[in-house]
Amino acid sequence: MSKPARQFKAAFTISRYSLLATLRSPTSVVFSLLFPIIFIVVFGSINPGKAPVSKLAMAAGSDTGSMVFKAIKAVPGIKLLKSYTAAEEIADLKKNRIAGILHILADKGPGQLPHYSVELQTANSTLENSGLPGTMINQAISQVDKGVFPNNLSVASVKVTKLPGRVYRNIDFILPGQLGFSLLMAGVYGSSFLLFSLRKNLVLKRLRATPVKRWSIITGEMFSRLFFHVISFIIMVMLGFFVFDFTLIKGAETFMEMLVFSLFGLSIFMGIGFIISGVVQNENSIAPIANTVVLPQILLCGLFFPVDNYPHWLQLFCDALPLTLFVDGLRKIAFEGTHIWELPLTVGGLLLWTLVISPLAIKSFRWE
Repeated sequence: MSKPARQFKAAFTISRYSLLATLRSPTSVVFSLLFPIIFIVVFGSINPGKAPVSKLAMAAGSDTGSMVFKAIKAVPGIKLLKSYTAAEEIADLKKNRIAGILHILADKGPGQLPHYSVELQTANSTLENSGLPGTMINQAISQVDKGVFPNNLSVASVKVTKLPGRVYRNIDFILPGQLGFSLLMAGVYGSSFLLFSLRKNLVLKRLRATPVKRWSIITGEMFSRLFFHVISFIIMVMLGFFVFDFTLIKGAETFMEMLVFSLFGLSIFMGIGFIISGVVQNENSIAPIANTVVLPQILLCGLFFPVDNYPHWLQLFCDALPLTLFVDGLRKIAFEGTHIWELPLTVGGLLLWTLVISPLAIKSFRWE
């Protein structure tokens, strides 16, 4: 057997035992697989098309038999609560337990037509959402007006045309973020703790005495992470696809492109783990250093909230982070059907990060 073949055989042997060690590690399984699955189930269960519900208390003496009351009650985004004492209503309003207090009274309108006064009372504690129930109430009354005055003149007519398109669900945003989260945790934490353990227990020192080359160890570790990521990837994507209707625009082709695209993230995050394991002096230092790298990316890279919600100056920083590039690329491949070669800026940014981190990872590798 040739020497290169022996090195590859050694790499696969290392990857096999490294994979077994990863699967037997509760920390790796929990952070890299269980947590992302929990987030996928929680956020995927949220219906993106459902309007936010505003709870309104009906004031005592309100006319609950009127057409106005029935129209407001039929609004999906409003939940009318049975009237209770005025003091309890005011207390709940100030504590933000309800969005407002609704009072509907019949009064004398023009002519013989029925007319009602509608009063919505809100508080500063509900200021952020107080405009929403008011808007929905106005829309409900507008619908009643159209029924009573079908031929009423208007200064303008509005026509809304909907073009055909795919429904963008919460899962289409969340699942690529959780794939990035899983890869980040497995790459940074998994590699750093495992390599440090191998060095601490003198396993690497013993390997150094064998014909095994450094690149074989690194390749074996990368294969191990790749196998673990493929397992996690299949579980999470299939869960999102079959349970929450995650969009794979081109089916199996999109699935494979997402898997291939994951190699960029794998090389970057594993490289970071290699660097951490090489610079730390004791095991207790790994977690604080890894958290310094991981937590800002989890918070800033659009895993749970769009980066567009951040201030402009912060967006520029977020857009340059490797996890942002990776997750945005996954979303475009999955939902928009974009091919990898159609993402030159994203791929270029990930390659740049790879070129920066890979030499540092090799240089920081230590046998003992």
